[in-house]
Amino acid sequence: MPKILAAGLALSVGLAVWNADAQLLAPPPARPDAMVKAVTSEVTAVLKHDRAAGERTDIDRLVEKKILPLFDFQRMTSMAVARNWRDASPEQQSALVAEFRTLLVRTYSVSLSSYRDQEIDYKPLRAVAGDTEVLVMSSVRQPGAQAVTIDYAMEDTLAGWKVYDVKVAGVSLVITYRETFAATVRDGGIDGLIETLAGKNRQAALRLKQ
Repeated sequence: MPKILAAGLALSVGLAVWNADAQLLAPPPARPDAMVKAVTSEVTAVLKHDRAAGERTDIDRLVEKKILPLFDFQRMTSMAVARNWRDASPEQQSALVAEFRTLLVRTYSVSLSSYRDQEIDYKPLRAVAGDTEVLVMSSVRQPGAQAVTIDYAMEDTLAGWKVYDVKVAGVSLVITYRETFAATVRDGGIDGLIETLAGKNRQAALRLKQ
């Protein structure tokens, strides 16, 4: 199974609604692994239902609504751009975050469109009370293929648990992009990286319309 497909299939979560005026009545925050499992179930249920009904799933909307709210795109982008992030202006940083987010929307939309009832298993969460960063570990299995491990590096932020990196078969998504981004910045600077990402997103949008 392609690594990015496995990552797209396993990704999950939605943010819990928190009412500051009713904290005593609100349920306790969900564990990060439980959040991943819950939204994975929601996403795959939608895909299975639509396929059984012969309906076309609005994949982009599903990704936007169910999967992307979990990501800390600011942290992911800054980690991927690495030391060049400090040299970017606030406007350039905002543009990089926006284009990187769009890139991941397209990536996971393509991945989910290829979903065919793969099984997702989760390992027990290794964490203790007070941990602010954890690793949610899972694997994606399908008949006739080796299972692919998917690990989510997550941080407990003011907005809830957020993913800041994904490791597919031990390979970090952020590190993979970091190597590509560094080469692009060397050739064309920060603006060159922004334009490269924007170009990839435009091409992806055109392919979807064909």
